[in-house]
Amino acid sequence: MKTILPSIRMLGVMTALTGLAYPAFVWTCGHTLFRRQAEGSLMSRNGVVIGSELLAQKTADPRYFMPRPSGGDFATVPSGAGNQAWTSAALAKAIADRRAVYPAGAAVPADLVTASGSGLDPDLSPTAIQLQVDRVAAARRLDGRQRRALDSLIRRETAGGRWTPARVNVLKLNLALDEIYP
Repeated sequence: MKTILPSIRMLGVMTALTGLAYPAFVWTCGHTLFRRQAEGSLMSRNGVVIGSELLAQKTADPRYFMPRPSGGDFATVPSGAGNQAWTSAALAKAIADRRAVYPAGAAVPADLVTASGSGLDPDLSPTAIQLQVDRVAAARRLDGRQRRALDSLIRRETAGGRWTPARVNVLKLNLALDEIYP
């Protein structure tokens, strides 16, 4: 009986500290010091939020670079991989179907035919982006000079490469592409 009242008080104190005070402190620090990141790294065009640079965006328009395939159809709530074994016939068929979109004999990087673990990976390798350049340039009717400018844009949007794998954020690239060739 002696320990019940102190235990209840300790429960109240710890609940207030770890359930209220600490989350409020972390939230305040995040929104004060890193507001953009705390709000989800949202990207906007003309004042309208169009996505987050942390999540892949579904697009079927040939004028845009396509993101990595998604196991959850780019939905954030049921995100995740397909959880199929490498011996799965369904996985082999999905990869073959995705591979068929690209020219025969082309070296198609894995990030264009396999889904990421989350199904929402916003980045592609520069090789995967380069494989899509012909389609995007044709859909936007770009001439030779504009095509070279597109290659320059891809190099400018490429991050990493020295100590981390080189990667291109597809949404950022598509937004930059729209600015140059609306």
